[in-house]
Amino acid sequence: MSGARAEIYKKVGDVELKLYVFEPKDHKPSDQRAAVVFFFGGGWSSGSPVQFKGQCEQLASRGMVAISADYRVKSRHGVQPDKCVSDAKSAIRWVRANAPKLGVDPQRIAAGGGSAGGHLAAATALLPDFDEESEDKSVSSAPNALVLFNPAVILAPAEGLDAVDADRVRRINETTSGKAKQLSPYHFIRKELPPAILFHGTKDEAVPYATVELFAKSMKAAGNRCELVSFEGEPHGFFNPGRSKGDDKNANYNKTLKQADEFFVLLGYLPKP
Repeated sequence: MSGARAEIYKKVGDVELKLYVFEPKDHKPSDQRAAVVFFFGGGWSSGSPVQFKGQCEQLASRGMVAISADYRVKSRHGVQPDKCVSDAKSAIRWVRANAPKLGVDPQRIAAGGGSAGGHLAAATALLPDFDEESEDKSVSSAPNALVLFNPAVILAPAEGLDAVDADRVRRINETTSGKAKQLSPYHFIRKELPPAILFHGTKDEAVPYATVELFAKSMKAAGNRCELVSFEGEPHGFFNPGRSKGDDKNANYNKTLKQADEFFVLLGYLPKP
């Protein structure tokens, strides 16, 4: 990927999984920068790390080490979502374990992503299982903050979620080979989770808005910091470049990126502009 340095974070058979690292200008290994690792969307079946290239470039220009991660997907590797989660956890763990080489503060590593990638980012923070047995568990695979774009955060039936129809639940259960609840971040909400910000369109046809509403409400009820930023009338994928209505096709892309930047400023991950 142009502008990035590729690092292999995991090998599975003959498959090499890479992280694409965008660094601030004049960055040195001795720097203790905050970092963010993005996971692309595509229904755990397809997609590319290129999806978050723009966000990585902008956040790196502001002072973060910004990383876009590749991971195994069904169309290319024949895997189910549980393996996607395992790869996402491996990516966060690798960044933390290699923080000195990367010039990263191991206690300021955020995870981000869109749609299925948003699910993976949330999964790294909430799911207790799916770590690789061969990896050093003394190095945490959990991020310190979450930036989620129309994320799939509820994969199984949940009380108070009448808006999610039975057919959608059936499809997800088939996609996850019966592991929907085990892979559902919502079902593992507890206190002392990382601060999170979610961006979601109210007309999302793929990930119902009601799911993120319930997720954010439950996160806050457990004492966690969780902000839901609603985009009225917007569909799934609204945050991607070129997907906005009207004359400025990048309006929502720019707005969500600006608000993500502000979130990182509040956390102390970035300086004020």
